[in-house]
Amino acid sequence: MNKLSIQTTENPRPKPQPGAPLGFGTIFSDHMMIMEYDKGIGWHDARIVPFGNISMSPASTCLHYAQETFEGLKAYRAQDGRILLFRPEENFKRLNLSNERICIPTLDVDFCVESLMELVKLEKDWVPAEDGSSLYIRPFVIGNESRLGVKDADNYMYMVLLSPSGAYYPEGLKPVKIYVEEQFVRAVRGGVGFAKTGGNYACSMLAQHTAHEKGYSQVLWLDGVEKKYIGEVGAMNIFFVIDGEVLTPELDGSILAGITRKSIIELLRAKGYQVTERKISIQEVAAAADSGKLQEVFGSGTAAVISPVGELKWEDKVMVINNNEIGPVARYAYDTLTGIQWGRIPGPEGWVREVCRI
Repeated sequence: MNKLSIQTTENPRPKPQPGAPLGFGTIFSDHMMIMEYDKGIGWHDARIVPFGNISMSPASTCLHYAQETFEGLKAYRAQDGRILLFRPEENFKRLNLSNERICIPTLDVDFCVESLMELVKLEKDWVPAEDGSSLYIRPFVIGNESRLGVKDADNYMYMVLLSPSGAYYPEGLKPVKIYVEEQFVRAVRGGVGFAKTGGNYACSMLAQHTAHEKGYSQVLWLDGVEKKYIGEVGAMNIFFVIDGEVLTPELDGSILAGITRKSIIELLRAKGYQVTERKISIQEVAAAADSGKLQEVFGSGTAAVISPVGELKWEDKVMVINNNEIGPVARYAYDTLTGIQWGRIPGPEGWVREVCRI
């Protein structure tokens, strides 16, 4: 088991003033975590240190062959002063799945959770108190061997950054417009579509840019073989409510196994909704829209939790969903999940971990 050393900063950063705009991922806390891996030694030298730049070789393998994985989760400040994490072990289990796919040594999940709790405890005053705001957490691993040549690295670096972030919907939960991408594909079964690795996001940027130019905020991906079956929306999973049944694409190895997705499925089933994970064709969705059976569409992910879809464009067909308003299933999922995350309502056992109290 690794031991964790802590070096505190002598030059604390100014914290954002209450009510100041936080945005997303541009402000960082005083400290970060670093741990290194060397072949023959394993993971070692786990430490919390002052936030700052790192030194690396321009021949570092992550820069040339994309051996990199990451995760995203949040810390929340409850009204009673508790600092909470939501299912953090699920993030580190998924990080290991991503690591295994691109030949990065796996991490000890329990140590990752415990060291993260120590880091968040140290940075508790960076967890914003404004409604809907949170402390975004970015664990990631990079190949850090100085060598050119296509081969998995012998050296790696694991790091965790913390970033206070504002509410995703500062003006309220409003439906978005999404565009079905037909020219480009994101992933295929057998590839790395299920992994959180930078290449998955790089290959999506051109389609996302095109969607923005057409006035749409997100891209809905189809499968990479037949371009028929629905995959993900941008960086989110997707749900459809058709004739009272909640449908979401099955985990076939080409889409991310979202922790928010998993939690929503469990909450909806506990509430009595029929939730089905299976292949869903875009033709099926269009037919449901034509027949009036397409009741809701919404995305799910760490950043937004729930993102209701008010308009879906496929080829020349524009589908307006639920009069461009959030539906009852999405509203229940959002209110329940955020209530659990911010400690307003109790959730299933083990979903929330208390880090400390302020």
